[in-house]
Amino acid sequence: MKGRGVEDVALAVPPGAREHLLDTASAIMRDGDIVDISLSELSLRSGLNSALVKYYFGNKAGLLNALLDRDWQAIVRSVDALVAKDDMDPEAKLRRHISKVIDTFYAVPYLNRLTMRMVRESDDTEARRIADCYLSPIYRAYEELIGEGVRAGVFRSIDPQLFYFTVTGAVDRFFSTRLVMKYCFNQDTLTEELRDRYREHTIDIIMAGILAR
Repeated sequence: MKGRGVEDVALAVPPGAREHLLDTASAIMRDGDIVDISLSELSLRSGLNSALVKYYFGNKAGLLNALLDRDWQAIVRSVDALVAKDDMDPEAKLRRHISKVIDTFYAVPYLNRLTMRMVRESDDTEARRIADCYLSPIYRAYEELIGEGVRAGVFRSIDPQLFYFTVTGAVDRFFSTRLVMKYCFNQDTLTEELRDRYREHTIDIIMAGILAR
């Protein structure tokens, strides 16, 4: 492919190359418990020319931003749909949300760390966009979910901002501690069975702290 432009390289790849690059970058960070990628490893694992990163995303930072957008958009859509549901009581909504958060971090354990990295390394405009598009909507959803439960007499009145940090911290910390698991508990793989146990444990503890009864 020597001497060919990026546009020419793009014409030679199969459909879905952009999504395949994102999926591969996600797998690299998930498998390595990291928030960075090597373009050479990305090329090797995806089977695609690394020049396509420049074609689709501009550079590696653009690729990471696109991955962040993809992963967060799914979460925001999910929580917006949950808040809008009229056929679920507040307790059931919050239990389902926490369950979904744990499943999401199991699939993309790098998400919170990548978010903080991109906020730190971005200019003020981009950092504000990330916050406005993905972080603030989750906080506002907590305001709605908790407020609904308080009005129904189901939840105690608690600070939605602190609740945001409680949920995010509990989930992010667990799914970003592979080395702790390895050296303290002789387990370096987060299995589905362990995920399910942690889901039940976390929901029980958080709900015990918020329920009015």
